[in-house]
Amino acid sequence: MPNTILVTGGCGFIGSHFLRQILAETDFRIVNLDALTYAGRAENCADFADNANYKFVHGSITDKKLVGGIVAQCDAVVNFAAESHVDNSIAHPEIFVETNVLGTQILLDAARKFELKKFVQISTDEVYGDLPLDSVEKFTEHSELKPSSPYSASKAAADMLCLAAHRTFGQPIVISRCSNNYGTHQLAEKLMPLTISRALRNERIPIYGDGKNVRDWIHVADHAAAIRLILEKGRVGEIYNVGASNEIANLDLVKMLLKILGKSEDLLEFVADRPGHDRRYAIDSNKIQAELNWRPTHTDFAKELVEVVEWHKKILNFKF
Repeated sequence: MPNTILVTGGCGFIGSHFLRQILAETDFRIVNLDALTYAGRAENCADFADNANYKFVHGSITDKKLVGGIVAQCDAVVNFAAESHVDNSIAHPEIFVETNVLGTQILLDAARKFELKKFVQISTDEVYGDLPLDSVEKFTEHSELKPSSPYSASKAAADMLCLAAHRTFGQPIVISRCSNNYGTHQLAEKLMPLTISRALRNERIPIYGDGKNVRDWIHVADHAAAIRLILEKGRVGEIYNVGASNEIANLDLVKMLLKILGKSEDLLEFVADRPGHDRRYAIDSNKIQAELNWRPTHTDFAKELVEVVEWHKKILNFKF
């Protein structure tokens, strides 16, 4: 198992949870490279910033010289770094190509040069496109890639670069593709924190289209645990889907949050649908369960939502 791991994008929502978990449970040394864009906040890592096994470097994965210098000191890479906001990708797709595609290739080149033991690419179920609302089908690791947005297209391209690096150069690549995450420290523009913050202020809550779009929600701590297993035991050249089989429509989720907050559904405001908006995501995670003995442990969704609401109330200084 590698001793020193480069974690890119570790100040983001999922990356910071992974770092918190791995620093608490292992003696691995961690280098966190993050550009601190809108998606990455240094505050997300404040509680472990003084850990002797942790080092933060402010910079981008598109900086070849910086990346090369860091990778030379590491044994493995876990690449969370990405532009990930779908609406932003529709407005400015070129930024997503630069970070998600070019940045991944720069990491791969450095990892090959210094013969790293493992390269874990954090991808997304969005590379598969979507499924019909009336279907019982789920995405498997063999599902066709049919990305709908510039964001998911850039992530699919990054995945292909990783698989090509394994095939052509024998690089020890593993890819994880996860469903929608929820939990603390999430970007304010995402559905749950946006709904909570607007509801607390009695502001209108926008619902795209008819609100029937279905997502498969997993607690971020369960995703972090899956990534650790993939890093430690995942077979190189393989893809692992990660999901909790917890499907719920966006409108129903927002209504659940409003009920927890004691707010009226009159705050809901239906707006024009997002271009190319995927209808349904559903993950088949049988492979990672069978091979790596991973299981989601945060299975009481209603209870977990209450905890998420309480955390956001606290950081937004709203009283109970």
